[in-house]
Amino acid sequence: MTKRMGYPDWRWQALWWHHFFLLWSTINGQTRYSIPEELELGSTVGNLGKDLGLGLTEIFDRKLRVASEAGKQYFSVDAGKGELVVNDRIDREALCGQSVSCVLPLQVVIENPLQLHRIEVEIRDVNDNAPSFLKSDHVIEIAEHTVVGVRFPLESAEDPDVGSNGLKTYTLSKDDCFTLKVKEIENGRKIPELVLNKSLDREKKAIHNLFLTAMDGGNPVKSGTSKITVNVLDINDNVPIFENTFYKVAVQENSANGSFVITTKATDIDEGLNGEIEYSLGIHTPPSVQSLFYIDPVTGDISLTKQLDHETQASYRIDISAKDKGLPKMEGHCSVQVDVLDVNDNAPEIVLTSKPPSVPEDSRSGTVVALLSVRDFDSGDNGKVNLQLPKRSPFTLKPSFSNNYALVTSGALDREKLSEYGIEITATDSGSPPLSSKKTIPVRITDVNDNPPIFSQPSYNVYLKENGVAGSILYSVSASDLDFGENAKISYSILDSKVQDVSVSSYVYINSDNGSIYSMHSFDYEKLKVFQIQVQAKDQGSPSLSSNATVHVFILDQNDNAPAVIYPSSAALGSLSHQRMPRSAKADHLVTKVTAVDADSGHNAWISYKLAEATDASLFTVNLYTGEVRTKRAVSEQDDSSQKLLIEVKDDGEPVQSATVTVSILMEDGLHEPILDLRQKAAEPSKKNGRITLYLILSLASVSVLSVLTFLILAVKCIRSSRSSGSCCMSRSDCDDYKNPNRNLQIQLNTDGPIKYVEVLGGDMLSQSQSFRSCMSPMSEYSDFTLIKPSSTTDFKEVISVLDASLPDSTWTFESQQQHLSISTTHNCLKILDPTTQNI
Repeated sequence: MTKRMGYPDWRWQALWWHHFFLLWSTINGQTRYSIPEELELGSTVGNLGKDLGLGLTEIFDRKLRVASEAGKQYFSVDAGKGELVVNDRIDREALCGQSVSCVLPLQVVIENPLQLHRIEVEIRDVNDNAPSFLKSDHVIEIAEHTVVGVRFPLESAEDPDVGSNGLKTYTLSKDDCFTLKVKEIENGRKIPELVLNKSLDREKKAIHNLFLTAMDGGNPVKSGTSKITVNVLDINDNVPIFENTFYKVAVQENSANGSFVITTKATDIDEGLNGEIEYSLGIHTPPSVQSLFYIDPVTGDISLTKQLDHETQASYRIDISAKDKGLPKMEGHCSVQVDVLDVNDNAPEIVLTSKPPSVPEDSRSGTVVALLSVRDFDSGDNGKVNLQLPKRSPFTLKPSFSNNYALVTSGALDREKLSEYGIEITATDSGSPPLSSKKTIPVRITDVNDNPPIFSQPSYNVYLKENGVAGSILYSVSASDLDFGENAKISYSILDSKVQDVSVSSYVYINSDNGSIYSMHSFDYEKLKVFQIQVQAKDQGSPSLSSNATVHVFILDQNDNAPAVIYPSSAALGSLSHQRMPRSAKADHLVTKVTAVDADSGHNAWISYKLAEATDASLFTVNLYTGEVRTKRAVSEQDDSSQKLLIEVKDDGEPVQSATVTVSILMEDGLHEPILDLRQKAAEPSKKNGRITLYLILSLASVSVLSVLTFLILAVKCIRSSRSSGSCCMSRSDCDDYKNPNRNLQIQLNTDGPIKYVEVLGGDMLSQSQSFRSCMSPMSEYSDFTLIKPSSTTDFKEVISVLDASLPDSTWTFESQQQHLSISTTHNCLKILDPTTQNI
């Protein structure tokens, strides 16, 4: 408040304390304070923290602050006390002009969590302005013999204060010819008028000096004075009279300079110069209004000199004067009210109240992202604003109060799809045409561990040669994670499982960083053909997520086993195998048959026989594929009775593996030749042999039909299956064979040299080889089956022992085709092999 000289300090202090105890009130749920203007800096407005229910610690921790919508920061918060204090000089007249109500809206922002409150501070008027006149001297010319009662408008005083502190009354110094009449017009405005109370007589008194005093209603009263000089003129006794004493017109604020406003018209019944009228803006028109309007002195037309602005001032009052040219001049007056119509010339403005924080992607719907407000300086429908967000945006606007909004989430967020949003908010008013503005609010989405690692493929097939170096890399699996940072860091591990009753971790280990799988030792195909590894990829999120993939390791056979001779067996009969034959044997006589097996598979197990050394190489020959030892010619009397043959057995692997067997042949005279009997029996087959032959035919026919059907089924499935680089068999296993507990069949018709056999294979990937071989003795009359069980890993010495125990040497001298049936369970597919070409 402004202090004036002559007023004691105690009055000012009493007034300050009177306003202080009436500081604040709450209206409609909003905190409202009331203070006088011109308070000293640092003066307390109210305890804001207490009124908002906040403690001193919360005020500091949650960063309580205020923001003024008026632009200038008149207030601040004392964080130590929670009080709202004056931060700058507050001049009510500068803020609100002549408005009766002067309220400053404030926004109180509280962070962590984010809240917005609205408070209002009412600025009460203080009588710090005295009434004043625009001119200190006012000259009025009045003709003598002017009719008593004529009124002459005087200059009004202006007092920026309002209410009781505003202009209250006028007084006039004493004069017998004049009195003062105060006229109250619209809006409570008071206009002093000088009333002629007695006819003037220039000869008695030509000049009247009067003093007009304007006083306000403050305490103490303040006043202002203007001197009025009345010059008494000779008669021009008719005053110009306007057709209307009050005109009212509406003009759009976007009207161009020079636009016509209204025409005022006055008449004077005098003749000549006394009846010629000249128009002008009256003395009661403020200079600010005079700069906006122009009146034609001849026609009385009012036009614009500048463009109007409804937002600056919505209405203007213009005083018009009409003077004649007589002597003395007579003057008539009227008033024109110009209302400025609002035009939608201000676009809405979006004000961001708080800075948007980062939002976790798993935030619930309704999470507050930002606070904002919108304003439009236009009025009516032109100032009504609607906010709009883009379609399909996972955000929405929740209205708060007084054009304040909260931007909240309205749907699920996914950082992997979009890590940052630029939320474009469009504000459009209701004007015609509507105006709009846009504001983009950036919102960053933070990652949450909601995506498990994903392997490049659900299962992997690895083919590994046996006898490899321990520590060599088998394969590298890879997984990816759509998350970010620690949530996307992946570590690999092998889940514990059993391979041949041994933990898989004893076979392989994995690099936890890059997924590379290494062997712990060398593998033996004859002991382990296939095993499975469950690899887990786990991220480092909290909680961590994981996924698994299966690695199927297939051991590929190498030629690391030499052929083993199972007949004739040298282990049972010493270092030599002794055979007998008649000296009367003819050419192509079957002496014996060498049978060998190889623990390897495929080409590595194909066996061939060769006569390496012989007592008489011209007498004997060995079949390359069957191992049958026959005579090349008839035995003569000159041939030695004792013959030794060294037979070499070789496989087809790389490098070649071989074994030898020594056969000792003793030729005797008069030895019965069972071969002839056997041929006779073959010519007249017995019932038993016929029954065995029938069984063999039925078995081979069943196997053939099964093979054809299986082949057709696989062909149809391969055609229907998706594109794959692997074989049909592998595609089948990748899809669902591992889930099917039923074992498939694999039938092989093989010929390894002299051995004819069929392999029926089946089982899941984890089943180990279970081989059941049925060997038919070539010499047995009833062709009994002898079942033995070496798997591919069985020591073939056991096979030799079993065969030696079940097949006496003498039975092998008969001329018969050895037949060998093998049934084994290994892989999960079916193969049909040509027994002669070994092709699938």
